[in-house]
Amino acid sequence: QVQLVESGGGLVQAGGSLRLSCAASGRTFSCYYWAWFRQAPGKEREFVAAITWSGGNTFYADSVKGRFTISRDNAKNTVSLQMNSLKPEDTAVYYCAAKNSAKGYIHRYDYWGQGTQVTVSS
Repeated sequence: QVQLVESGGGLVQAGGSLRLSCAASGRTFSCYYWAWFRQAPGKEREFVAAITWSGGNTFYADSVKGRFTISRDNAKNTVSLQMNSLKPEDTAVYYCAAKNSAKGYIHRYDYWGQGTQVTVSS
């Protein structure tokens, strides 16, 4: 089992920056993809970014490409999401996720954090 705990959410003005962190524990070595998802009120959960634990290959949703950066610290078992040039439409609950399978980075994540609220004001 893997446990994930997000932190770093908060209120920020449009154009500002915020850094989210995900602390992982348990059988983290079994997870191939690590990712961030988000869910805004009244909307479906959407993929934001993913990273492979071993190789550090990254993947981004078009909506955040060029603004967000996902990274990981293997020694500390943490995954971060640096969010720059934030927009009001980035407002959502952000979730950290991990999956064992190497078959794609969008679907079927096995482990989820509790989420952290990010609010971007105009």
